[in-house]
Amino acid sequence: MVNQILLIHVAFALFLGLTSTCHATTYTVGDNSGWDISTDLDTWSEGKQFVVGDYLNFQYSSTHSVCEVDKDSYDGCNTTDILQSNSDGNTTIPLSEPGDRYFVCGNRLHCFGGMKVQVHIEANNTQSSISPTSSPTGPTSPSSKSNNPPFVVSNSATITVSGLLVTRGMGHLVVGLVSFLTSFLYNG
Repeated sequence: MVNQILLIHVAFALFLGLTSTCHATTYTVGDNSGWDISTDLDTWSEGKQFVVGDYLNFQYSSTHSVCEVDKDSYDGCNTTDILQSNSDGNTTIPLSEPGDRYFVCGNRLHCFGGMKVQVHIEANNTQSSISPTSSPTGPTSPSSKSNNPPFVVSNSATITVSGLLVTRGMGHLVVGLVSFLTSFLYNG
């Protein structure tokens, strides 16, 4: 009986640990104002902690674009030497590795006007062999700044519990853990 109670506590602690590690945040750059020259992008990233697994969502009009550049191009608003460029009106960038990333509007005058943002991405120290995944869905057509992004970031994980593969979301993880505990308690 003591072993069964101990197992329940261990399983519950495992569950709590998984719920804290299976979380990604999507940041809308510029918040409600979006990626726009009138937005105070210098202060937008202040106080935000970006970690590997998070996403940046840029929502903007057809007069703008999002260009990822290196630090020198960012500092000088050089829009000719870019790493990647997007102009679809609703761009989502995964933050897949730690370090600094730099984004500017493709219109150099807009960049000089302050339409640029730097983000520092920290390593996700809570990640383990169970990693979160995202599943972009929905239309890829541009949207206005007031619309929500056309995707959903789900908190999902894959784990093997006593030979049982549990996947596709925290709800399934809970069901898997309850099934494992139930079979252990009634068979133990």
